[in-house]
Parts: sequence; structure tokens; C-alpha cells
Amino acid sequence: MTPVLEAVGLGKRYGRRSALADVELSVPAGRVVGLVGPNGAGKSTLLQLACGLIAPTAGRIRVHGAEPGVRPDHLARVGYVAQDTPVYPDLTVAEHLRLGARLNPRWDAALAERRLARSELDPRQKAGRLSGGQRAQLALTVAAAKRPDLLILDEPAAALDPLARHAFLDHLMESVTELGATAVLSSHALPDVARVCDHLVVLARGRVQLHGDIGPLLARHARVTGRPADLDALPSAVTVLTRTEPSDGGPATALVRTEHPLPDGPWAVTAPDLEELVLAQLARAENARRPAARPEARR
Repeated sequence: MTPVLEAVGLGKRYGRRSALADVELSVPAGRVVGLVGPNGAGKSTLLQLACGLIAPTAGRIRVHGAEPGVRPDHLARVGYVAQDTPVYPDLTVAEHLRLGARLNPRWDAALAERRLARSELDPRQKAGRLSGGQRAQLALTVAAAKRPDLLILDEPAAALDPLARHAFLDHLMESVTELGATAVLSSHALPDVARVCDHLVVLARGRVQLHGDIGPLLARHARVTGRPADLDALPSAVTVLTRTEPSDGGPATALVRTEHPLPDGPWAVTAPDLEELVLAQLARAENARRPAARPEARR
């Protein structure tokens, strides 16, 4: 089956600055993908490349097997909600829907009306007078009513309060279920990703650090607690991502990656959560960037 989104050796530069480098990625259909990473990791650049808004400077990216943004029929298969959920402030909610119907050949007016009613948006209200949560709901309604096969959302709930963000995520999941679409959600809020996503892409320093279905990814990682000397004796096949040792001499804790269950030993093994896994990957990427400490000169 053709991946919904595939990148091979993908790179993007802005002048001398590299935003993405050697990105290898394959996203299967039917997933809700959480795209996470620190500021400047290249998340927005990757999503803009997937929408065809910008072109790569190296490698290639394909969406539904085709180069993004080249053919009108391909554009109709992708719904995009950009950062800050931009809308036209002087247009009413109803005018947004009429504009969407004129511009999109697969426009589903009945779906748009249902989403509008579900969000309790007044069709007569100008978008410039809507709250942040209402603007996000309107932007998602317009994107979903295109009936896309792929929904791309770039930090759509970043500025929303907890209640509005909760409602937006409910709206997103209802839309994805109704459309049978794949969704890619860029977010800094790891609890949001854990709540709605079943596939994870961790991006840092312009490269993919980890990706895959969340369940199997978590199953290949473990939190190990024991004396520092015990953790030093972990099997050689185990990769230690992060390790902490309290200054008071208490037990040390390591987050490790292993392809097989850890054998019994002088340590306790528990399952990590998604936030621990993501933070460990980001910390590892950051540590890899730092130059090794120079040895102290002898006198």
C-alpha cells in the first residue's frame, strides 16, 4: 500500500541555514500522527513541504504517491490548518463556507453544516469577532469540508485555553472518523498527542529521531531503576537513552530501548509513558549536538 506521506533524503535550506536534512519518513494510511519536537526542529517546514507550499532543496517528498501541490486534484485531497488558524476577519462564518464551496470540488456542505452546529458557531458572526477557540473550530470545519484524505494541522491549538483545546481535539477526532482520513498534528502539548494520536514522529535538529506506531514504540522501551552499579551491568544489547542518578545516593533511573524483554536482575522494570519517551529522544538529540568536553591539560 502506498504511504500517505513519504520522504526520502528530504532536505530544505533557507540560505545557509538547514531546516531539514536527510529526512526519511513513511506514514501509513489511517493514522493520527503526532509530530513533536522543539522550536526550530523543522516541523512547520515539513508540513509546508507536504502541502506543496514550498519546494525541497534535496531529496523528495510524496503525498499519496505524488509530488505535493502540483495538480489541482491532488490539492483537493489535502486539508491544511496553519499556525494561528488564519481566517478572513471581515467575512462571516457562513461566507467562509460559501467561499470553501466555490474553491473546492469535493466540498461537503452537509458536513460543514454539521460541524458548524456541533461547534455552536453563529453563521452570521464575522470571523474577526470570534474567540481563538472559535477561529480554530472554523478553520478545521473549512479544512474538513473539503473531504480531504489527509488533514495537516500545524500547532492549531497552541494558543487555546485548556477547555477550548479539549473541544478542538474532540472536533478533530470526530472529523477524522467521519472522513476516514489520515491526520498529522504538530503540537508541543504532549498530553494532547497522547490523547488523540496513534503514530508518532519526533523531529529534532532537522532530522527524524523516532517514528512509528505509539504502542509498539512504547513496548520497545522501558524505565529501569536500581543502584548505579546495577544499571552499569545492563545487557549490552540495551541502549540507554537517558540516565539520572540522585545526588543523595538514591536509586538511579534509566530509560532504555530494547528489542527484547529485559531479563530478571537487580533492577525494577516499569513501562514509560509517551512524554518520557519523547523527552528522552529530544535530550539524546541535544546531547549528540554538544561537542565532547576537552580533556584537562596536564601541568
